[in-house]
Amino acid sequence: MKEVKKIDVAIGIIQDTQKKIFITQRHKNVHFAGFWEFPGGKIEKNETPDIALARELFEETRITVRSASLLQMKKEIHDDLIICLYFYLVEEWEGEPCGYEGQKGKWVNKSELSALRFPPANDSVITTLLLQK
Repeated sequence: MKEVKKIDVAIGIIQDTQKKIFITQRHKNVHFAGFWEFPGGKIEKNETPDIALARELFEETRITVRSASLLQMKKEIHDDLIICLYFYLVEEWEGEPCGYEGQKGKWVNKSELSALRFPPANDSVITTLLLQK
């Protein structure tokens, strides 16, 4: 019997007071190259999702998270892999987000999200964001 691997990922939806969202573009040498994404990354052993979120957002965008709330949790099951995605809404932070690891970053209106290419795992959270006022 194949061993099932589990990956937990913390993702930050950085939203400013005008409801614009900061997104980054995936590097050319990764899965879904060139697609847009919300910054974040894998949760390390002995890390909670919120601690991983703060670490990943600092590493990728150079912001310090002050307040984040869990917006959505999504589980994807593949043949030998389970991916748990923790989407956090980040509305309070210090610093100005940038693509610190060389990735392109930009602010977009929520209404623009559905016209951009995101990995399919983001579809449900984008729908949730578009339904928010």
